[in-house]
Amino acid sequence: PADVAFMVAAVADWKSSHVAGEKMKKRGSAPPALMLAENPDILATVAAGRDRPSLLVGFAAETENLLENAKSKRKRKGADWIIANNVTDTGDGGVMGGDSNQVQIVTQAGVEMLEQMSKTDVARELVRRAADTLAARQDDHDD
Repeated sequence: PADVAFMVAAVADWKSSHVAGEKMKKRGSAPPALMLAENPDILATVAAGRDRPSLLVGFAAETENLLENAKSKRKRKGADWIIANNVTDTGDGGVMGGDSNQVQIVTQAGVEMLEQMSKTDVARELVRRAADTLAARQDDHDD
């Protein structure tokens, strides 16, 4: 198993429940109904798996109730950490279009807000903290 997994991809929550076997042509009538089905939950599946990573980190991109949703997601999906991002568009490019971010790390022990920094520095800080967490766990096993 992996020591740490960062599950950063924003995979679609939904997929089409019906795939047409041929091209759907316009016929001058109403558009076809779109029927959806849930995609598998990758983070929850990895968390419940036999080869679960020692440290499992997920992300929550939210526009409202940031901490409430991130805390709920961490518990519901079985992640060790959830990195909470407020992705509300502020008109200045925001998180999705900008180069900086401010995240909150949600763990079982609580919440820590990191300062605003470049996205590259956010990534470096998260990797550093993950390495420190794994090292501390190893030290606990060595004692």
